[in-house]
This record gives sequence, C-alpha cells and structure tokens, in this order.
Amino acid sequence: MSGPATVYLCLGSNLGDRELNLLMAVERLADKIQVEKLSSPYETEPVGYKEQPWFLNACCRAITQLEPFSLLAFAKEIELSMGRKPSFPNASRIIDIDIVFYGDLVMETPQLVIPHPRIDERAFVLIPLIEIAPGLICPKRGVPLETLLENLIKAGRVKRLAWRSSPHLDDLQGN
Repeated sequence: MSGPATVYLCLGSNLGDRELNLLMAVERLADKIQVEKLSSPYETEPVGYKEQPWFLNACCRAITQLEPFSLLAFAKEIELSMGRKPSFPNASRIIDIDIVFYGDLVMETPQLVIPHPRIDERAFVLIPLIEIAPGLICPKRGVPLETLLENLIKAGRVKRLAWRSSPHLDDLQGN
C-alpha cells in the first residue's frame, strides 16, 4: 500500500481516569498519525466478562502513512506505555486501541483482521463511528454502519457523555 490511508480506531478504558486515558491515547496517536476527528465519549457496559467497571469508549478518524501492521504495532506500543497488562479476553484495561477500518482494506491474518471482526456485534463501536462518519460503508459487508446498528440483536447499554474539557478537543470535534 502506498500513500495516506483514512483509518478509524476505537479506544476504550475502564480503569483509572477513563476519560484522561482516552485523551492521552489520542494525544500519543497524534505522534505518528494525523487525528482528524474524535467522537463523544460513550459509557458502555462490559461485553463478555461482566464483573468489572463500565467502559468509556470513543472512536477517531485519522490519516496515516503507516501500513496496517505498523499501525497495529504503534497502537500496542501506546497501550503498553500507558500500563496495559496482558490478561484474558474482555478483561479490564487502562487502554485498548483497535483498528476498526483501514481505508477500504479487507484482510484476515492471525495477527490482524480488518474490518474489526466483531464490528457488527458492537454498539459501543458503531454508535461513536456513526457520530463521526454518518453513512460510512463497511468495506466487508458493503452496507452503511447505520444498517449494521439496526441489525444488532443485543446492543448493550451505550450512553453518550460530553468530554470534560481539553484544549485539543475543539479541533477534533465537529458535528
């Protein structure tokens, strides 16, 4: 792949100052990618393992020159630098950064699946994505994200919040 790609990332945190964790992750992402837009934060109930604090999730749109595996490595580097510890699936975490879309790329490898393999099961991803990219088509399914959300059987609770305040947020938010 050559040239810049538009990517959509989902961020989540349910340990410590969740909002600060998300904003710090976005700030660190901006070291290597151009973050263009950030959704509102959404408080969401945990999926899978329920005996843990609720998550705060947000999605961002960015432009990157990084290839998919380099972007994944960069995201994992940020997670580790912020204190994420290896654990079991769906466990509590200080930060989680997932690549949801990378342009129109559809790929499936043992290390990376794009679009995110469970996007059509995750209201906490679809709702913030629709906020920042209404009408966006899922490259694998060929339908708008709104259709995936309408077809979601068990959405879980997703509550839109407002960011407390950050000098960088005004440039990234836009409705």
